[in-house]
Amino acid sequence: MKMDISGKHQDISKLTLAGAIIALGIVFGDLGTSPLYTMRAIINGGSENINQLLIFGGLSCIFWTLTLTTTVKYVLITLRSDNKGEGGIFALAALIKRKSPLIAVLTMIGGAAILADGVITPAITVTSSIEGLKLYNSDIPVVLIVLGILTVMFFIQQFGSNLIGKSFGPIMLVWFTTIAVLGLSQVIRHPDILKAVNPAYAYRFLTEYPGGFVLLGAVFLCTTGAEALYADLGHCGRSNIQVTWGFVKIALLLNYFGQGAWLMLNMETGADSNPFFEIMPKWFLIPGITLASAAAIIASQAIISGSFTLISEAISLNFWPKLKVLHPTYVRGQVYLPVVNWFLWIACSLTVIFFKESSNMEAAYGLALTLTMIVTTMLLSYYFYQRRLHRGLILLLLVVYLTIEGSFLIANLHKFSHGGWFTLILTALFTLIMYGWYFGRKLRNRYISFASLYGYLGMFRDLTRDKSVPMLATNLVYIIHANSIDQVESKVIYSIFNKQPKRANTYWFLHVDMVDEPNRFEYKINHIIPGILIRIDFHLGYKVEPKINLYFREVLEDMVNSGEIKLESGFTSMKKRGLPGDFKFVLIDRIMLHDFKLSNIESFIISLYSLVKRLSIPAERAFNLDNTSIIVEKVPIIIDQPVGKRIERI
Repeated sequence: MKMDISGKHQDISKLTLAGAIIALGIVFGDLGTSPLYTMRAIINGGSENINQLLIFGGLSCIFWTLTLTTTVKYVLITLRSDNKGEGGIFALAALIKRKSPLIAVLTMIGGAAILADGVITPAITVTSSIEGLKLYNSDIPVVLIVLGILTVMFFIQQFGSNLIGKSFGPIMLVWFTTIAVLGLSQVIRHPDILKAVNPAYAYRFLTEYPGGFVLLGAVFLCTTGAEALYADLGHCGRSNIQVTWGFVKIALLLNYFGQGAWLMLNMETGADSNPFFEIMPKWFLIPGITLASAAAIIASQAIISGSFTLISEAISLNFWPKLKVLHPTYVRGQVYLPVVNWFLWIACSLTVIFFKESSNMEAAYGLALTLTMIVTTMLLSYYFYQRRLHRGLILLLLVVYLTIEGSFLIANLHKFSHGGWFTLILTALFTLIMYGWYFGRKLRNRYISFASLYGYLGMFRDLTRDKSVPMLATNLVYIIHANSIDQVESKVIYSIFNKQPKRANTYWFLHVDMVDEPNRFEYKINHIIPGILIRIDFHLGYKVEPKINLYFREVLEDMVNSGEIKLESGFTSMKKRGLPGDFKFVLIDRIMLHDFKLSNIESFIISLYSLVKRLSIPAERAFNLDNTSIIVEKVPIIIDQPVGKRIERI
């Protein structure tokens, strides 16, 4: 049977004007604000004297990076690898069947790098935009203003971005139009700059310009938001993203080439300035900085919301510890994670305080995201391999993009001592959290033993009639992990019959199956012993919040309406007065004892899991259960190990 997910939403798969404008606000914020700092980073990273090869070569590299990486890889290829309309690193991992440990680790690294980007993006984009005020007044306290903006931005996350989010698309439409016009005004003054489209300039830049290859790290800043195109696929739809990208790419290239034209006309003074703000007319400086600040805030909002979505998906796919997930609005898919929000606020604020200027943050930016792009290439190739696509095409994809992205990685590694260490430390931290949780759970689950349920059916019938055992509840509910209908964990049998017999009129086994399909939302009922033992399987997609208490109540309503059950009290005096039966949930916490010897790697994983588990909320909160009717039992994890020598009696 199927259940309805609350919340209305439009059909995002169709190309519409409204959908395209929404895509401008959600998808292209990071890419759209890259002109604030990319050309400046290339110029600052070059030699002391700006020359034609630096400007033309840098622009040529930008053009072909946006074409090969963003357009071909992401817009034309990766967007077609959707999981029921959803995209992103975890959606891609969910598409891959028979996941090996290597695939899991690659997914962790890719997800961790995106989260690290969630720390640096708001810091660098907002700081870059506010720094434009220095052209108006050199004494402007940029750091304090940026910290104030970040504080307000993270504070309002708890209320959702639905209201202000409606303005994101129109603002970004104005932004892209403005930067295109500003760039065009300079290209007209020096039209020869368009010759930089010739890839020969990129080749000469990499081979002839001193340190040209290392400057690829600065060039990479132009495509740092490309991963968002795939991650936001489920919010905007493929057609809207692909069509909108045509407009966005033209606007970006016009602005980049406009900055290049201005630099060609001002080679002597360009080294100590930000060409993005220099191409603005003086009368437009304040409005331009205001618009840039708005675009930076929108880009930051997109990456923050993306971080919430990413972690909520990771939680559902068991890559991340259970955290409190809230839905601040009725917009489908919009989530808010308080712990993540305040961590990002602290991390972003410390980033601004530590680096002070956006030029210092450029070294920390991009290195982690290069890892994400490489991971996406590898996962995509393996997915195509499972889909039995032509081996030659898969090999071509791997060779071309591992070469491009590998070059970016090597170039970005030169940033390590200048700030790259910052995002790599964050990436390593997030990867460790996922590694400990994912493999720690797998290691613990290895020692789950199952019992044949059919061997205990007589005992269930006898226990329900045994008046010598006090009735614990009319309905006793266990959340189980056994996939097979005829099995149940041995610990559940132990809890019901051995530890302290638990008599009830009806026993309910709830099995929560988090599937790889993002929005699957249905359940199935099996009456193992009619009226006494009933199993319910919930099949939930990784985008669906596991509100098991609510879903169970809806299932009970369906069963009562169909005449399958009567929710009567098990106590005679209460039943006579028509009161409904009570429910108790029994949650079993499995404890790893210290008596057993594990291998060094297993001991490390269990220790890491125990540490990471401190970040997790209890199971009753993760499943949104009623805290007033829960029993939590602790049972040991039993590991069969040979006894070396038995103790002797004296």
